[in-house]
Amino acid sequence: MTNGLAGRRRELITSLIRDVPDFPKPGVVFKDITPVLADPEGFRAVVSELISTAPADIDVVIGMEARGFILAAPVALALGAGFVPVRKPGKLPGATYSESFSLEYGHETLTVHTDAVRPGSRVLVIDDVLATGGTVGATAGLIRQLGAELVHVSVLLELAFLDPRRHLAEHGLTEGDVSSILTVG
Repeated sequence: MTNGLAGRRRELITSLIRDVPDFPKPGVVFKDITPVLADPEGFRAVVSELISTAPADIDVVIGMEARGFILAAPVALALGAGFVPVRKPGKLPGATYSESFSLEYGHETLTVHTDAVRPGSRVLVIDDVLATGGTVGATAGLIRQLGAELVHVSVLLELAFLDPRRHLAEHGLTEGDVSSILTVG
């Protein structure tokens, strides 16, 4: 892949992301990726860019509810890895681990099946937007509970003005452990 192709992919993705002011509450500008997903070339560009950031020898790709699922599943297939969903409470049958965290506009809890990932597995986390780092931080906590190794985090869009990498550093994730296709602010 050349820088030219990556640049064209990123331009396409940028052109398809829609800003929705005052959603889900006043003062928040929501980054809507549904137009990217609805466009076959845009969706393919996102998946290709996420695959290009993946380290070697990934065993499992984890995607968080709900838009992280959409991106993580095709990345897992392309890498020949398993896919594991991280869900909100009450959505997974059976025994789960849970982690709570703060969002830029509220609080949330995520869960994963206790047997979803074998101890020692190499895990790639995929999500749509990295805002405060709360969702990824909670997912990192779940991966630790599973006894697996979080080797990389890849996101479609990073809201740098919210300083998410500071929060991720508190979870042991360094600058090189996280990549984003696009960065705002």
